[in-house]
Amino acid sequence: MKIPTFADIEAAASRLRPYIAHTPLLRNPVLDRRLGARLLIKAECLQLTGSFKVRGAFNRLLIMSESERKAGVVAWSAGNHGQALAYAGQCLGVAVTVVMPSDAPRAKISGTERWGAKVVLYDRLTESREQIGQDLALQNGLVIVPPFDDPDVIAGQGTAFLEAIRDAQVVGETPTMLLCGTGGGGLIAGCALSAEGSGMDIRMHAVEPVGYDDMGRSLAAGRLVSNNPAAASICDALMTIKPGEIPFEINKRLLGPGYTVSDDEIREAMRVALQDLKLVVEPGGAAALALALSRPELVRGQTAVIMVTGGNLDLPTLASIAAPIPDSFEVKR
Repeated sequence: MKIPTFADIEAAASRLRPYIAHTPLLRNPVLDRRLGARLLIKAECLQLTGSFKVRGAFNRLLIMSESERKAGVVAWSAGNHGQALAYAGQCLGVAVTVVMPSDAPRAKISGTERWGAKVVLYDRLTESREQIGQDLALQNGLVIVPPFDDPDVIAGQGTAFLEAIRDAQVVGETPTMLLCGTGGGGLIAGCALSAEGSGMDIRMHAVEPVGYDDMGRSLAAGRLVSNNPAAASICDALMTIKPGEIPFEINKRLLGPGYTVSDDEIREAMRVALQDLKLVVEPGGAAALALALSRPELVRGQTAVIMVTGGNLDLPTLASIAAPIPDSFEVKR
């Protein structure tokens, strides 16, 4: 098992510079006063293709040999990794096939196709996306690019937090906490390596939907545990069955306990992001903000980086979220 290093993340940051956006680190004094904290909102929902996933996808393709690129790649994805890989493939001339759940948001399926990828749909309750992807790779000579359980993908994702740390320092802020929505664990693993390599003492916590807290339960158990794939959640991007093996090796050493958020707390965070931060955020992308809003005692007194990881959602979902927030809105205490 190859574990990425801080040097890999620094190299990825240099490699990716021509290909990705430098996303902003946002502040909102109103939220800070409500929570008694200093929130640094890392707006990866404004990243190219609408999520942090483009970092890992590009890094993986850029590291590949020319013969591997010519062969083409296959991936499995709830949507954001697929879109990111499709875009990176279009930019670099690599043919991309993506295995996606048939119930994924239409915006994610059409977005992946729009960037030129071939999409293969599957039933998440009766079929294995990994098996389908592996079969396609074997039949067609494709290179597999996993969404999170890959050292080069993790190194690419880690550049998001490295960017945030350096931007915070420019404005005189020193992060003391990171909250990060977590599916397979690749992003928060990369973030943890960035913090460790930067010599910073930062409390790091995975945030997951109720019913899909495999990372939190795995950390508590000291071993990989799985979710029930039939569990319901609005966070399609975070509905992984179990953590990746490589991310877990990193996370069990560097993370604090995990936390969960409910669908209602996610919806409230999406509304707050829309009204107060002027950000369109998908459900999974709002998990970290949902925890800060619903559990203010966790962030009180902290300078907390909140990873807003994605903004890809269907318009009807956005419309259902965009109900007015009462002027008397108060954060729970």
